[in-house]
Amino acid sequence: MRATQYLAGQFMLEVDSGLNTTASTITPTLADGSAPGDEAAILARLAELGIRHETHHHAPVYTVDEAKAERGELRGSHIKNLFLRNKKGRMWLVTCHEDLQIDLKSLGELVGAGRFSFASAERLMKYLGVIPGAVTPLAVFNDKGGAVQVILDEAILNDAVVNVHPLHNAATTAITPDDLLRFLEAQDHSPTILDMTPFEKPG
Repeated sequence: MRATQYLAGQFMLEVDSGLNTTASTITPTLADGSAPGDEAAILARLAELGIRHETHHHAPVYTVDEAKAERGELRGSHIKNLFLRNKKGRMWLVTCHEDLQIDLKSLGELVGAGRFSFASAERLMKYLGVIPGAVTPLAVFNDKGGAVQVILDEAILNDAVVNVHPLHNAATTAITPDDLLRFLEAQDHSPTILDMTPFEKPG
């Protein structure tokens, strides 16, 4: 299991950005040829790890604005997730508070990845087993080969509850940040924890 890394001082319904392929055109198959896990599978994994959770079902959401309109008074932090790649084809899943303004060039330089760009919807399905709009840190459940590295906004660890999709975008599952970290480590995806305050909106 990889040790959690802390990178500080350099610079949660959830939504991904930059993926435009229609979900209906994507074949639900992982890199190893198997079918991706679903809500039942991920909730069973959380239960197996002794992680308490609460899931709310709602209309599908694809953007931050849609998520804000749909969630109502759902408590806890709300996040967005960026599925990124560099020129060498290495991949990252970035999980941060929803209102951060992420500059991909600056983020790529910060983590030593070079220039980031958004990965395709086909790549998203192949490695994380979800469609655009459903990107979630829980999707590393589908990354059996450990191809995707996780970057986690340090501020999320200070929240009481974080809201994540259970592998689809018509439900939201609430867990504690400590349990999210424990899940990632149990899946051999210990995250790089990054201070993202420089990406906060001014004012």
